[in-house]
Amino acid sequence: MKVDADLDELTEKIIGCAIEVHRFLGPGLLESVYLQCLLIELAEAHLRVECARRVPIVYKGHQISAHLEMDLVVEDRVVVELKAVETLHPVYSAQVITYLKLSGCPAGLLINFNATSVRAGLKRLSRPDVHVARAAARRAQVRETPDLLPPALR
Repeated sequence: MKVDADLDELTEKIIGCAIEVHRFLGPGLLESVYLQCLLIELAEAHLRVECARRVPIVYKGHQISAHLEMDLVVEDRVVVELKAVETLHPVYSAQVITYLKLSGCPAGLLINFNATSVRAGLKRLSRPDVHVARAAARRAQVRETPDLLPPALR
């Protein structure tokens, strides 16, 4: 799919920018330092980025006064959450998935700059509902073309 390829290319560009920041600075600094440097790299890569985008929270049809704040949103498609921690805790992945659901962005990157390399501290995440919709579409396509299935599965 072209959309997936475009999204993959975008996330790879973002990862490349993060690698450059990590290569230059190394681990051990504050998250805020990495954030500012990553903003410079993303701008130099001509990527549109929004910092500290607020996401409203709607609970049972009521918007509450509290909000969430995503570190970065790149090209209105990728949420980037930065960390500078010893290890990535599963709650950080859950945080990004929640941001994806609330923002409507299709992909997220969780980047830990305190790792030995960006790739070692990187997680690419996507909205679970996107996978469910794709799986349902694939199942529907298979139902429409039963002759493609082996006889045992028809």
